[in-house]
Order: sequence, then structure tokens, then C-alpha cells
Amino acid sequence: MKARHNLGIAVICGTALWSAACARKTAVDPARLQVFQALPAVMDSAANPITEDKVNLGRMLYYDARLSRGQDVSCNTCHALDKYGVDDEALSTGFKGQKGARNAPTVYNAAGHFVQFWDGRAPTVEEQAKGPILNPVEMAMKDQKRVVEVLRSIPEYVEAFQKAFPDQKDSLTFDNVAQAIGAFERKLVTSSRWDKFLGGDQAALTDQEKAGLNTFLDAGCQACHSGAFMGGSVFQKLGAVKPYPDTRDLGRFDVTNQDADKQVFKVPSLRNVEKTAPYFHDGSVKTLEEAVTKMANYQLGRSLSPADATSILAFLKTLTGDLPSEYIKEPALPKSTAKTPKPEKA
Repeated sequence: MKARHNLGIAVICGTALWSAACARKTAVDPARLQVFQALPAVMDSAANPITEDKVNLGRMLYYDARLSRGQDVSCNTCHALDKYGVDDEALSTGFKGQKGARNAPTVYNAAGHFVQFWDGRAPTVEEQAKGPILNPVEMAMKDQKRVVEVLRSIPEYVEAFQKAFPDQKDSLTFDNVAQAIGAFERKLVTSSRWDKFLGGDQAALTDQEKAGLNTFLDAGCQACHSGAFMGGSVFQKLGAVKPYPDTRDLGRFDVTNQDADKQVFKVPSLRNVEKTAPYFHDGSVKTLEEAVTKMANYQLGRSLSPADATSILAFLKTLTGDLPSEYIKEPALPKSTAKTPKPEKA
């Protein structure tokens, strides 16, 4: 009963009901913060060094729908940078109106995750970038050669690839498409007040938000949502403590064919989670409060009261960062030529 009472205190902290009990509740023990880190300024990769020319090329490719068979779907279609890297849909729409099988996760801060996709089938954002372009349901390009053919028909792209990869004789390749997009995504970082708090600025969070952090920690959410990205660092079975009712998606099993990986998914990051509804791998959960309550139930075996959930939500909103408006500004794209393949509708 005492633990439940402590959780319930959090919702009144920061209001007219402020008391000495609230003051104790909002004093966050620094030792409990050691499982977290502030976001890096850039998510570097030794295998894909970031250069300005590579980023500029990657930005154009990210926004260019000509990388899709119907020339009407770009990376930004499903991962809209002005919408915190999502499209607000449960399942995204691709070639010929087809729907994907899983919810499109945000690209912000994703380059720092230990693997990509819900099932972890790609190790890096560079490898991830290749998937949707060739996926028959998403961008649906027939093969890598077709992608290169489209880009090679546009002189400005030929020049941009030469600048981005100056040491390569044949710079316009499908691999380099992915390298450029990956370099651009590696700077999609959204630091927030939470990072300032981790840096020692106690005033960065309100008393109510600190109380929410303590509620988050008391519930045990940090077991999966820790590190700089508040997730994105481990796989976890959906229904770790209590069986999850919908088991149609086998998760990582589709990659490994190991029975232990059934209903196992990459733990999503909580960064900007306030802005990335709907939630879960299938986009079936519409509100953040429902997502928090369900995760506590199925992953931790805890029944959160509405007050507990509200308290945690107050903290989660501190993870919303500022969008890098200048960095993500849509560029002017090179114009097609008479040699550029036309859109395919079938």
C-alpha cells in the first residue's frame, strides 16, 4: 500500500496541493539517473563518415519521390520530418495504395539504435534505407539497377554523387544512395529539456515532471527504456510478464526462425513519444496513456492507476525535442530530363 501511495502523490505535485511529501517525491536520486545518458550531437559511423556533400545529397534523396516506382512516395512520405519523423498513420500507404504490415517508426535519433526495423533485420540506417526503396508494398522499385538508372539520367545527381564520394571511380551506386541517406539521418537529433536535466540543470524539469520521472522509475520502465535514446538498445518479447492478446505478428521470428523470438520486437525509443502516435508495432494503440498502461500491464505486471499513468505522461513529454528546422528544410530537387524514366502505375 505504501508503494501505491507514493505513486499517487506524483499527480498533485506542482499544483496548489503542494506539500512536504511532494518535495520529497520530486527530489530525484542522482544514482537512479545513471542508466540514462544525454543525446549525442551527431550519431557518427566509422563505416560512413559524415561530410557536408554527403549530407546534402542524402537530404535530396530523402525527399525525392523519383526513388519510387510510381514517383509519388519518398522517404519523407512515411517519415515526415516536420511531423517528428512519422506519418500519423497506423500503417503507411505505399505503391498503388498498398498498406504496410507494421507502423512506421520515427527516423529522429534512430541512427543511434542498436538495430533498425521492428524486427531488427537491418544493423544500420544505411542498410535500412535500402529496404523501403525495393519493397514491393512501399516504394516498389524493381531492382537496384532501376534506381541507378533514374538517378544517372539527371546530371545534377551525377555531379552530386561525385562530390559526395570523390574517391570512387563509380560513385553513383545503390550502396551510395543508402550511404548518403544514412549520413543525413545521422544528424537527425532532437535534444530536449531532459538532456539539460541530465546535464545537471535541475530547473529544466518542473516539480511535476520530476515526480513523473520518479513514478516512471518506481514502475520499472527503465528496465527497457534507458540509455541516451530511452530505448532502441534491446529486443523484448511483447507480453514479457503477461501474454499479449494479439500474437499474429511473429516479430523477430520472421528473421531468425527461432521459437524464442516469437513476438519479440526492438524496444522503441521514447524520444518524442508524445508526438509519434499511434503506438506499437501495428499502430493499434491511439493514445500515449493507453500505451503506458498496456506496457506496464503486459511487460511489468503492474496495473497503473489513471493517476500513475498521468504522472508518467508528464515526464514523457519532457522527451519531446525541438525539430532542426533549417537542417530538415526541403531542398530544391534536380529536374528530370528526357532520359528520366516515367512513373509506373502498375
